[in-house]
Amino acid sequence: MKVFKFGGASVKDAAGIRNVYDVLQKAGYEDVLLVVSAMGKTTNALELVIKNYFDKSAELNASVQEIKKYHNQILLDLFEDENHAVFAAVQEHFSDLEYFLAHNKSPNYNFVYDQIVSMGEIISTTVLSYYMNFMGIETQWIDVRNYIKTNNNYRDAEVDWELTQSNISKNIKTKSLNITQGFLGSDENNFTTTLGREGSDYTAAIFAYCLNAESVTIWKDVPGVMNADPRYFENASLLNQISYREAIELAFYGATVIHPKTLQPLQKKEIPLHVKSFINPLLKGTVVSKGATLEPFMPCFIVKREQLLISLSSIDFSFIMEENISEIFGLFHEFKIKVNLIQNSAISFSVCVEDKFGNFKDLLAILSKKFKVGYNENVTLYTIRHFNDTAAQTVVEGKTVLLKQLGTETMQIVTNEN
Repeated sequence: MKVFKFGGASVKDAAGIRNVYDVLQKAGYEDVLLVVSAMGKTTNALELVIKNYFDKSAELNASVQEIKKYHNQILLDLFEDENHAVFAAVQEHFSDLEYFLAHNKSPNYNFVYDQIVSMGEIISTTVLSYYMNFMGIETQWIDVRNYIKTNNNYRDAEVDWELTQSNISKNIKTKSLNITQGFLGSDENNFTTTLGREGSDYTAAIFAYCLNAESVTIWKDVPGVMNADPRYFENASLLNQISYREAIELAFYGATVIHPKTLQPLQKKEIPLHVKSFINPLLKGTVVSKGATLEPFMPCFIVKREQLLISLSSIDFSFIMEENISEIFGLFHEFKIKVNLIQNSAISFSVCVEDKFGNFKDLLAILSKKFKVGYNENVTLYTIRHFNDTAAQTVVEGKTVLLKQLGTETMQIVTNEN
């Protein structure tokens, strides 16, 4: 069996749904399992529903109706006949959402988030399954929540691999086109859970692992994995081959193409991962597998913007010792500050961090009681894997370098670009 994953951009409208059909015609669909995300920006729209729900906003119903309108237009573009069974099927899912909003008693934000946001994937796969059947491709629609079982750590659930393996290996029919949802699972009480960042890619890897799949293909709107983000680098090049190890290294430093938790189950069984274009599906794309670190071998650039560079030093010129560093990292964890770069000397400690949740001011108040604290806001962190002098010069040209760190294969540079 092969596992294909299609993200939200690939199914954002009727043209996208039709294109998935065309991709399957070219790539093949026999003995394939599709993992599909919510359509377009539906997850964002459902997050607005959640906000309105907790704010008890008068806009709650309107935000739900906007999502219904968006999906209904896609249905009309695809099927034209409003009596087609897909309209009733999708309406039933929206009825489930509205019932939950009217009857939920739980004040737990993360629990509510998972029950509501999951409707995006449920609806998108319903539409895709009906359309494939309409076009003559027989499908098996699968509710992933019956197969991937997790704990109840809502919004970042951990997979129960033993139970999940049993469910998938016993119940998935491997000869038909199976369509299921990315990102979702369920706990022991059958409440919906979500798998966290890049959850749909992870779902594809889970099914591949449990089915001993031949391969996984992630279909994207780019030719494959590039050595740099084309938004920031004019001459970004396609990487034909990446090893599992190299892909994990790139993800660790912030590359967003493939998440480490997606790679780990694939690496265990040496299942190759392909990243290909749904715009040009016959192109080879990139393969992540056991083998050459990079092909072609070249510097790889990762950019993380809107970072904070914090410099801490002791008030009395005493050394920054292990207990100080332990305390500092404990505070970073408490305030959900992600550390991306560390550099220290005898009496100072510098970190480049990401303040995703806006907690830095509260953290600063505590750190300032024990350390001299200096910081630069809105800095940019560049990471260059397999760097050379030319690559380094490309990054620093025209910028103020605040910090530089070199390893044997990796260079990291913090710059101020204001």
